[in-house]
Amino acid sequence: MSTVYNFNAGPSTLPRDVMEIARDEFLNYDNLGYSIMEASHRSPEFQNVIDTAEKNIRSLLNISDDYSVLFLQGGASTQFSMVPVNLLSTTQTADYAQTGAWSEKAIKEAQRCGSVKIVASSKDSNYNHIPEIESWDPTENNGYLHITSNNTIFGTQFHQFPKCSPESPLIADMSSDILSRKLDINEFGLIYAGAQKNLGPSGVTVVIINKNLLGRIPKNLPAMLDYNTHIKSTSLYNTPPTFAIYIIMLTTNWIIKNGGLANIEEVNNKKAQLLYDKIDTGDFYSCPVEKASRSKMNVCFRLPSEELEATFLKSAKDEGMIGLKGHRSVGGTRASIYNAMPLDGVQFLVDFMSNFEKKNG
Repeated sequence: MSTVYNFNAGPSTLPRDVMEIARDEFLNYDNLGYSIMEASHRSPEFQNVIDTAEKNIRSLLNISDDYSVLFLQGGASTQFSMVPVNLLSTTQTADYAQTGAWSEKAIKEAQRCGSVKIVASSKDSNYNHIPEIESWDPTENNGYLHITSNNTIFGTQFHQFPKCSPESPLIADMSSDILSRKLDINEFGLIYAGAQKNLGPSGVTVVIINKNLLGRIPKNLPAMLDYNTHIKSTSLYNTPPTFAIYIIMLTTNWIIKNGGLANIEEVNNKKAQLLYDKIDTGDFYSCPVEKASRSKMNVCFRLPSEELEATFLKSAKDEGMIGLKGHRSVGGTRASIYNAMPLDGVQFLVDFMSNFEKKNG
């Protein structure tokens, strides 16, 4: 089978080593004679899987016992509601940075639950940058500050984070860049992330929450929307997405085996630099994002015309590269270069871009 490089924004490429292990174990996990997909979520075999997945995430991010790590369902979209209904009191305002389409969705859901203030926005410039933190207008004694750390559609990313306090914690949607770089977890009150970018397949969401926030949770929440429910049951209140959690275990094993976040970040930096250098050389390709805000996960770029973009995308697919079409709301082209995209894949794309420019420039 010829190599295909998958640049989709999510669900996205997974490490080849992980997929090969999953393939080899699919029918017979750990010599059980059946698949982990068939195992009871109450079985000791699956308990070992979920425990290992949590242990790996804690190790990679240096997460202390002050935080709970959860494996939930409903994607980041459910967290858009769970965060405010759990953590925002009726006397407080939640601050939100509006930096892209997913932050807009988070704001809309939070407004259904309580008082919300947009403290920073780049909407007027079509989300081509992250507003300088010094220019933000936070609410005094806010309930929390919410950011979206990486914006898949517009190709921007936070490269530094706002400083918050335990009383007004920082909440981050990290669906598209969690485990792509080193973090100080203690800067955050809560992090949530859909798995389908850097962690594993779609269907499971990781939530990391400081236990100091649990006292805020109202007593009358529906059980499935209450973080306490999932903490007390160690993510096993109902049947979790067992196979997706198994893939998270394998993926985090792979990250640890490959040097941890320090090495992952170094490789991600090289991939992004290689691609942006190509885009910035000459005037055939262009990036709409301000340089200081450019994402290292989702690289958006344009060609001189939409007709050339269509030809580019078709030719790239013919050469074994898929998922390079920009989001339908903005058009253009986009290369998502998450952890599992090898450096060779980005080099292959850059070489193709050079050849395409020679033929069409």
